[in-house]
Amino acid sequence: MNSKPAVLVTGASTGIGAVYAERFARRGHDLILVARNTARLDALAARLRNETGVAVDVVTADLTVEQDLAKVEQRLREDRSIGVLVNNAGTSIPRGFLQQQNEDISKLIALNVTAVTRLAHAAAPGFAQRGEGAIINIASVVGLAPEMGATVYGATKAFVLFLSQGLNVELAEKGVYVQAVLPAATRTEIWDHAGVDVDTLAGVMEVGDLVDAALTGYDRRELVTIPPLPEAEQWNTLDAARLAMLPNFSQSLPAARYRSAA
Repeated sequence: MNSKPAVLVTGASTGIGAVYAERFARRGHDLILVARNTARLDALAARLRNETGVAVDVVTADLTVEQDLAKVEQRLREDRSIGVLVNNAGTSIPRGFLQQQNEDISKLIALNVTAVTRLAHAAAPGFAQRGEGAIINIASVVGLAPEMGATVYGATKAFVLFLSQGLNVELAEKGVYVQAVLPAATRTEIWDHAGVDVDTLAGVMEVGDLVDAALTGYDRRELVTIPPLPEAEQWNTLDAARLAMLPNFSQSLPAARYRSAA
């Protein structure tokens, strides 16, 4: 029996999820790979079994479909071998807010927000009860930058960052580590979903570099990992400014600047 915890990776058939699966397999972790594309999952699973010797299970699931999401939730609740959840599955949609369709927005939120939240909620109680475990949530720097123009996508990723920070507040004392990873432009298929030719973009990070950097943050137990950010102090300054505001939120009257002069 493998003494290392098994790792469940969503969106594992390609891109960031597939590389996370490979990296954890090479660290000796058994895997549960979740995605919609069975053929890709099977091919990846076969290769990782052959190259690393770890056990790899495949779960075909569309996390925007209630029945499939519930299936993965059940696995997280019942399989005590799972000690790491990589909440990677996500997507984007093309065009600006005024041109986007309700159905596409709903599916985006279902995958990027609802599925991420429910899978974390399925995993967390068991991790907390055992006093160990890790949840890695893939967010995005877009969640910090409304100026980038991906309004709904960015909002979903801002949610993932907040969710991760809130989970850390609740779960850290119970031995559960929560990491938010914020990639910038990374060479994955998500650009096809957004209707963007990735080769026209500057500063695109390769997936392997992104995941290796994220895992360095994971090993250091960072709460927020931003692989492209050169100066960690910039994030620390932003977070410190946020924390400095908190005592000022508890006021019985509006701030003086909002009260009209007598």
